[in-house]
Amino acid sequence: MRLDRISFARRLATYLPAVRLPDRPLLEGRLLRMVGLTLEAEGLQAAVGSRCLVISGDSSQVEAEVMGFAGDRLYLMPVGSLMGIAPGARVVPLPDAGQLPMGPAMLGRVLDGVGRPLDGLGPVRAAEHIAMTGPAINPLKRQPICEPLDVGIRSINGLLTVGRGQRLGLFAGTGVGKSVLLGMMTRFTAADVIIVGLIGERGREVKEFIEQILGEESLRRSVVVASPADEAPLMRLRAAMYCTRIAEYFRDRGQNVLLLMDSLTRFAQAQREIALAIGEPPATKGYPPSVFARLPALVERAGNADRGGGSITAFYTVLSEGDDQQDPIADAARGVLDGHIVLSRRLAEEGHYPAIDIEASISRVMPQVTSPEHLKNAQRFKQLWSRYQQSRDLISVGAYVAGGDPETDMAIARHADMAAFLRQRLDESESLEQSVSRLAALLARR
Repeated sequence: MRLDRISFARRLATYLPAVRLPDRPLLEGRLLRMVGLTLEAEGLQAAVGSRCLVISGDSSQVEAEVMGFAGDRLYLMPVGSLMGIAPGARVVPLPDAGQLPMGPAMLGRVLDGVGRPLDGLGPVRAAEHIAMTGPAINPLKRQPICEPLDVGIRSINGLLTVGRGQRLGLFAGTGVGKSVLLGMMTRFTAADVIIVGLIGERGREVKEFIEQILGEESLRRSVVVASPADEAPLMRLRAAMYCTRIAEYFRDRGQNVLLLMDSLTRFAQAQREIALAIGEPPATKGYPPSVFARLPALVERAGNADRGGGSITAFYTVLSEGDDQQDPIADAARGVLDGHIVLSRRLAEEGHYPAIDIEASISRVMPQVTSPEHLKNAQRFKQLWSRYQQSRDLISVGAYVAGGDPETDMAIARHADMAAFLRQRLDESESLEQSVSRLAALLARR
C-alpha cells in the first residue's frame, strides 16, 4: 500500500510543472501615448532594463525595454518599428531580460543585435543561451598586460606596439581610412577569434566591409554583429553590448580574442537619443550624463581575464566631428582607453596610408611589452619625425640652410626612409619581429 502511495505521488509530481501557477499574477498594462521614440505605459509593474511586448489590436507587436519611470508610468524604448501600434495597445511584461545565442557555431556568421542571422544561412545553432551582461572581473585579479600582439601593420608594431589585452581607440574624422585599417588588422592580427561590431554604419558599408575588407578567409574565424544606422537606437546599443558579450564568451574559454568596434561614437549617439527621448537633460554639447557613464561600462568589459585565462584586445573607432580631437566623446574615450591612434586627414590627402599621425598617437602599455632597445629606437624615430615636421615649411620654401642644426639635418636625410616605413599597402603584412628589425636598421643607417 505504501509503495502505491509513493508511486501515485511521483506520478502527480510529473504534472506539477503544467499546473503550477505563477507566484504573482502577471499584470498587463496599456499604451498611453508615444512621443518621438518614447512609449508611455501604465498599469503594469516592470523593472528598469526588463523587456515588454507591445501588442496592438491588429496583432502588430514590437519588443520594448523599460528605460525609466515616473510615478505609475513606465517609459519604454522600442527595439523595432512601431508601424501598426495604436493607442491603448497591450503592454505585456516578458519573463526575463532576454537570452542571447552563444557558441562556436557563430563563427563565420553575420548577426543583428539580438542574435538573429543577417546572412541568410539559417538559424544559429547555439550551444547555449546566456544573458546580455556578464559577471565583472575583479581588477586585482586581471592578468597584467605583458605580452606584445602582432597586428601586421609596420607603423603600429614598431612605434605603437600593442599589448595582448589592451584597449585602443582609432580617432579620426570621416573618410580617412578607419574601416580599411580595421580590415587590415582583421586579416593580419594573430588572434584565435575575431569579433567585429558594425554599429550605426550605412547599410552599404556593412556589406562592403564583410565582402571586400574582411574577406571570406577572415570571416571563417570571425563573428560580425551589425546594426545599421536606420535601426532603432536601442538595437544599436544592444549590438555593441552583444558583440562585447560574445568576446567575453570566447575569452572565458581561454581564447585570445580581437574585438573591433566601428564605432564607439555611434554607440554614444544611440545612448544620447534614448536619454534625451526619456527626458534626461543634456550636459556637454548635447550629451546627457548617462552617455559618459555608459562608455566605461562598455570598454571595461574588454581586457585580460584572470591569470591563465584568455584575453580581449579591443580597437574602437572614434569619430571626431570636423576632425576636432576635443570632441566630448573623443575626450572621454581617451580617458578610458589604454592608448589612441590618430588618423590625419592631411596625410590621407597626400596619399599616405595608413594615415597614422605618429606624433599625436600613443600606446600606454608599450614600455611593458617591448625591450629597452626597441623602446629607445621608437622614441628616436618620433624625435626625428617631429623635428622634420617642425621645420617642414622652411624646408619646402628652401629657407633652411644645411648645417644649421645637426638634428634637422639628420631628420631631412632620413625623412624618405621614415616615410616609407610608415606607409604600407593594403595587402602587405609585416610581422612584429620584421618591424622591429627594420626600425633598428633604419636608425643605424649613416
